[in-house]
Amino acid sequence: MRTQRLAGAVISVLALALLATGCGGGSDDGGGKTKKAGGTTAADRVEPLAAVPEPALPVTVDSADGTKVTVTSADRLVPLTGSLNEIVFTLGLGKRVVARDITATFEQAAKLPVVTRAHDVSAESVLSLRPTLVIAETTTGPAEAIDQIRDAGIPLLVVEPAKSLADVGTRITTVAHALGVDAAGKQLSTRTAERIAAVQKRIPAAGDGGKPRVAFLYLRGSASVYLLGGRDSGASSLLEAAGAVDAGKESGLDKDFTAITSEALAKAAPDAILLMTKGLDSVGGAEGLVKIPGVAETPAGLDRRFVSVDDGVLLNYGPRTDQVLASLVEQLYPDGV
Repeated sequence: MRTQRLAGAVISVLALALLATGCGGGSDDGGGKTKKAGGTTAADRVEPLAAVPEPALPVTVDSADGTKVTVTSADRLVPLTGSLNEIVFTLGLGKRVVARDITATFEQAAKLPVVTRAHDVSAESVLSLRPTLVIAETTTGPAEAIDQIRDAGIPLLVVEPAKSLADVGTRITTVAHALGVDAAGKQLSTRTAERIAAVQKRIPAAGDGGKPRVAFLYLRGSASVYLLGGRDSGASSLLEAAGAVDAGKESGLDKDFTAITSEALAKAAPDAILLMTKGLDSVGGAEGLVKIPGVAETPAGLDRRFVSVDDGVLLNYGPRTDQVLASLVEQLYPDGV
């Protein structure tokens, strides 16, 4: 899932998820469980580092909005996206987090108060928790709320959202440095990279048919949102890391998303279709998916070759990216992993 704010006419995949569903994050059943492909359930948890780091503060860091931020305390943290919450918890600082964004649905964060309303930050809710540091993304909004938090004298760090596997390590170390736990950041970045590499070693070599062509569809049936991902959807890096071809990108779709049409799907000609779990559920599962115009006529539709990954982690590009990639690989190559 995932930048979390609306951004004008061109909306990123994660903001689309929040706009259309009325909720973000994984397919949560209210008890810290997430649905996986095939209907099984597993605990939706992050895996913190074994040793709890002690922040070495103060530090002064560059914020992505052009300001400098001096962090003097990491005692009360408010990460304003699910992805940022995930990084802070995995670094071992979860006990210092006092609030969460609505998209932070993993088990360790589930009981924290939510400080977003309709997916916009509530400055009043944030300030009431007396945070010593707020961490946001460049897409976090509204701007008035961000200004209100900063005007109250609360250190507020803005970081760039992750868009590809190449951003994973940088994003982890950026957050870790701001929290004064550089060694933990390096350790987590290394662990994540090694796990991603281990998954990639299990990818079968391309067969006679070449690499599988995979189209990323963003669906919210209840809101009549049916979109085909293009070059900037955020999924290309994952698909390519999984040894696949982003069918939307390869068919010439240069934007993030375009409305699904029979013509666009025919041109993309996907061998498989990637979806967020909630998106697939919202159209009635596989049987509902093939009723969307054009889907049934694609190779993916004919073979019912549909791949789903939980909303809360699919496009986070964070410490659980190896799990996302592993799920993608296992579903794309069920006979060859």
